Amino acid sequence: MRSASSTPAEGTVPVKGTAGGTRRRRRAPRTWLAALPLIAFTGLCFGLPLGALLYGAVTRTDPGTGATALTGEHLSRSLQGPYLGSLVGSVQLSALTALIASVLGVLIAQAVVTSRSQALRNAVLTASGVLANFGGVPLAFAFIATVGISGVVTQLADLSSLGWNLYSFTGLAVVYLYFLIPLMVLVILPALDGLRPQWREAAQNAGAGGWQYWRHVGIPVLAPSLLGGFVLLFGSAFAAHATAAALVGGSVPLVTLKIADALSGNVLVGQENVALALGLDMILIAGLVMAVYLPLQRRSARWLR
Repeated sequence: MRSASSTPAEGTVPVKGTAGGTRRRRRAPRTWLAALPLIAFTGLCFGLPLGALLYGAVTRTDPGTGATALTGEHLSRSLQGPYLGSLVGSVQLSALTALIASVLGVLIAQAVVTSRSQALRNAVLTASGVLANFGGVPLAFAFIATVGISGVVTQLADLSSLGWNLYSFTGLAVVYLYFLIPLMVLVILPALDGLRPQWREAAQNAGAGGWQYWRHVGIPVLAPSLLGGFVLLFGSAFAAHATAAALVGGSVPLVTLKIADALSGNVLVGQENVALALGLDMILIAGLVMAVYLPLQRRSARWLR
């Protein structure tokens, strides 16, 4: 039977010493307690709105009696007719713009990394940081004044004769690329910096060309960052509202615009709960997006350390 003196004291863990014995080290303090204010703030600012959204999406109140009952009518209606069309339209626009912005953003970032010019790098990073956060009504007004129906560039280049229409799906996609491409540059530039020169030198010593290096080394290593950047751009475009509202109104079916119309009663009166159901649909899609994005980011971090 072990003696009481050989039992580690409460609050300590045995650690092997250099001579084969053990020494006692006090356990680390519960540092997670320091995060309680942040947890409380997150629960207050995000948990309560989410709970109210979920409650409104699955309940119905009788206007006569005031009784509230559970129902799936709002969720069902949000996945039918024009509401479903708006969800599909938002997914299509977000996927298309995210794909184009990912390709162009990678090319720009690679040009910056290859140039080795610190001045060019600083200029691109500064411009990308500004443009990635430029959106909403000011961005819509800038495009209307530039390439709108009576815009300066439209009149000078006679874009109308070429079939250009800013107030369309294509025009809105071009506007979204204005802030998505800089965002991709900011996301992918650190990953490109993480590609070690020794990898390229080893590939060249083994007789591999530039394309073979990118195919077998560069792209596989960057794949998590590339896919993660695409997912991030998709989420940014999917949640955008002010720019589309100011630019196209209801001419392009987007879920954010449908939510605004349902809340304001522009189409049908009493559709506020359907708007909440549409918001819940967006949260579910965003949750799926983040479920893909976070593991990719962790995998990329392990490769590029």
